[in-house]
Amino acid sequence: MVTTHDIVLIHVDGKPGFYARIEELTPDVKPGWWQVRLMVFTFPLQMFTWILDEFQLDGADFTMGGTPIRMEQVVSPVEQEQLQQEQDAKEQRERSAHSSGNPKVISLSDRRKK
Repeated sequence: MVTTHDIVLIHVDGKPGFYARIEELTPDVKPGWWQVRLMVFTFPLQMFTWILDEFQLDGADFTMGGTPIRMEQVVSPVEQEQLQQEQDAKEQRERSAHSSGNPKVISLSDRRKK
């Protein structure tokens, strides 16, 4: 789910429409719904407040006045590359731990007999 100060791309009618920054997320009176205050990157800047549920904040499609809308979080390419490198390193560690073969088990009872 998106959070405060995230940049989002708003798709309108299946096409990229505009970028916005989430300025504020406050719970709505209905459980599971949020009042989302957006600063839309237009000239001049505009402020919108939409009431969305948690699924819509996660990227689910919804409509406004019959027009399909979807909100997609924008991730910095630098941050995305770092996350990918961390994921690759984690997978490599897991593979090397599994591929080291069977670990040697030493019986303590056998060692005591000597």
